[in-house]
Amino acid sequence: MSGEEFVPLSLTPLLIGTFAAIACALPGNFLVLRKQALIGDAISHVVLPGIVVAFLLTGAISTWPMMLGAAGAAIVAVVLIEAIRRLGQIEPGAAMGVVFTTMFAAGVLLLEQTDTSTVHLDVEHALYGNLESLIWLDATGWSSLWDLQALAGLPPELPRIAVTMLGVLLFTWLFWRPLKISTFDEGFARTIGIRTGALGLALVIVAAIAAVAAFDAVGSIIVIAMFICPPAAARMMTNRLETQIAWSVGFAILSAVSGYVLAGYGPLWLGAADAVSAAGMIATMSGVILALTALFGPCRTRVGAHTPA
Repeated sequence: MSGEEFVPLSLTPLLIGTFAAIACALPGNFLVLRKQALIGDAISHVVLPGIVVAFLLTGAISTWPMMLGAAGAAIVAVVLIEAIRRLGQIEPGAAMGVVFTTMFAAGVLLLEQTDTSTVHLDVEHALYGNLESLIWLDATGWSSLWDLQALAGLPPELPRIAVTMLGVLLFTWLFWRPLKISTFDEGFARTIGIRTGALGLALVIVAAIAAVAAFDAVGSIIVIAMFICPPAAARMMTNRLETQIAWSVGFAILSAVSGYVLAGYGPLWLGAADAVSAAGMIATMSGVILALTALFGPCRTRVGAHTPA
């Protein structure tokens, strides 16, 4: 494929998928180690009331109101999950189950009890993106990367997910030491003055923001997979957290690139006429990588043990 074809048709979807995968994999490392890996799945259930409320307040079905409503609902959900987990002294999975079923039911009730039940309120506008459609129509080749007029026509999902990824990177860098200590020894973290409750809440809020931003561009399938598969696969490759983070980013990039390529060309190589979903193939490749590390990873027999601090 020449640059005249690759840049407008494939470069931006590939970058968006890669940035989304990294943004989810980074906090996913700490969530997996804290046994909160299903927070991404919880968020996909709780955003419905936020979307409905955003429509009721604005009267419009558009990306930004839906995104803000979904993000608000996600933050409320993670606050409730942490509150129920700590006050009720129950497992994180049970707290998630209580919150996301309650909020999803509340969203359905809002739909039925308001005028939105008669409107085509399509969740896809805010959450379930079509990665293949995020093409750069104004690009003519590699030279467009330095053309300000062409850059103005970039899909808006690209700068949004790029800023989100940079924000997640900045959070991880700024709070690296307290995140590392509190993840493996919460009691010791408290004794040296780390506010573990606030830090844990900040982590899940960052994860929620990353999830909602990624939902807008690539869909919930990739988001849920990337919160779990690259970090879990990386955990089976090493017992060092720093190395695990690097492995997880590498696996996220590999999943995004290989999944996107196989979605477009895999069926053609097998003699089929049509491509398959890029989001589904990226999630599939992350699962394949996880399966391979589960079979051959050097630390697969010790995955339940804590990583040395």
